[in-house]
Amino acid sequence: MAITDIKEFAHLTDADIELLGAELDTIRRDVEASRGVRDARYIRGVIRAQRSLELGARVLLFGSRKRPLWVLGTGMLSLAKVIENMELGHNISHGQWDWMNDPEIHSTTWEWDMTGPSEHWKRAHNYTHHTYTNIVGMDDDVGFGILRMTRDEKWRPINLLQPIANVVLAAGFEWGIALHDLSAQKTLEGVDPKQWNSGPNRQFAVKIARQVGKDFVLFPVLTGPAWKHTLAANATANLVRNLWTYAVIFCGHFPDGAEKFTVEQFEDETRAQWYLRQMLGSANIDAGPVMAFLTGNLSYQIEHHLFPDLPSNRYAEVAARVQALCAKYDLPYTSGPLSRQYLLALRTIHKLALPDRFLARTSDDAPETSSERKFVSTGSRIAETLRVDAETGRRRGLLSALRAHAEAQVGRRRMRRHA
Repeated sequence: MAITDIKEFAHLTDADIELLGAELDTIRRDVEASRGVRDARYIRGVIRAQRSLELGARVLLFGSRKRPLWVLGTGMLSLAKVIENMELGHNISHGQWDWMNDPEIHSTTWEWDMTGPSEHWKRAHNYTHHTYTNIVGMDDDVGFGILRMTRDEKWRPINLLQPIANVVLAAGFEWGIALHDLSAQKTLEGVDPKQWNSGPNRQFAVKIARQVGKDFVLFPVLTGPAWKHTLAANATANLVRNLWTYAVIFCGHFPDGAEKFTVEQFEDETRAQWYLRQMLGSANIDAGPVMAFLTGNLSYQIEHHLFPDLPSNRYAEVAARVQALCAKYDLPYTSGPLSRQYLLALRTIHKLALPDRFLARTSDDAPETSSERKFVSTGSRIAETLRVDAETGRRRGLLSALRAHAEAQVGRRRMRRHA
């Protein structure tokens, strides 16, 4: 099942983990000390570009009865919504630019172009998800309360519908997140779910009215005779934004190698172990500068989970230092192309729709979820694996243990075939 002892799973001693945490603290301090003009210029430039792109799209949609203008306007609007959602709304709401003390670019004032209120999202995501990342039973983002993404969650007959539920979630991702955050807000405030006139419900209703009114009433009406085409363009842009956001989030949280953890692991967790949990529980997407920008730099999901409030434009340089630390402590640095990461997540969604009796691998050694117990069969426990190689001088830890475990599995399969 999920990891109950992160020290043993990672093949690190307490001293190793504390040293790793200290080195990550140094990275944070270095970035905080170097924030300045170039970072402020970056975010203000992104805001100007996004607003110019959306304005241009809105102007083109006045002529949207002509197909080329509709295609171009819809494409520009889709791109504008992706940028606003990923690089602006998500990152500003994380407080990445609060250090500028600019009231326009501040986590307390920014309201993003999504169905759910920013305030609801910040409480459910910034606090709950980033504090209890991938802890089963504490982090509601493990499957978003809809999908079974680990065998630590008991199978129910409704899970057979996961493949369909996944498609619905992807298409209406902003609504799924909004309802998820609304539920979390009610729980935090101790509001009875049956109380319709509650504060969270009123906030939600106001935001829905604003978003639906803007995209499906105001802008279509403004374009006059082209209103039907503008309506279709807005719906298409929202769909594109939803699908893209969904794909990026799932690629960062649910491919193989993004581990899950138990409440027992969290109970006595130190700050350094929190860092380690973020590294082991997240996955990156291989991306160049353009792709990274379009993901809101969440292609660097590991770095984002380590430092969620550092400016996103600095994640690329942080990633180089984090990879060096992974090599130093022999830890895996989980990353892959977007297509591969998503297909791995999709496989888990479809596989865990089935009862456990139909699954081949053990619950401690499944690709989507594993624990320190997986190493018992290959004898690569911490006492045997945590050492410095006499020839290379390199620490042999989790990455070496995972490779040895995989080789042992291949060997056992060959023996069974020849038996």
